[in-house]
Amino acid sequence: MEKYMFLFRGGDVSHLSPEAQQAHMQKWFDWVDKLRKENRYLAGEALIPAGKTLAGLKKTITDGPYAEGKEITGGFFVINAKNLEEATQLAKDFPDFEYEGSVEVREVMKFDM
Repeated sequence: MEKYMFLFRGGDVSHLSPEAQQAHMQKWFDWVDKLRKENRYLAGEALIPAGKTLAGLKKTITDGPYAEGKEITGGFFVINAKNLEEATQLAKDFPDFEYEGSVEVREVMKFDM
């Protein structure tokens, strides 16, 4: 098994009622539970929208990220999968697709140390 990262973008549910938001959050809990039972889920967290960006040789610091809401990374999972195709299949259960969200699936690079 290899490690893969899911980067979650978009999927704004702030317009939903509190009850609908809670019901939607349950879909996330159910997905994590399914991945855990399959011994695939390694880690994951939601991210607060505000942050800082450091860039360049001078390490210039700016507030941000400033991007369209659909482009802001809202969280991540690290999972186990045999290959990229299997990881991509696992990402199809992402609950925020119905709210125009997206998942970037990336293999975690191994380094020999």
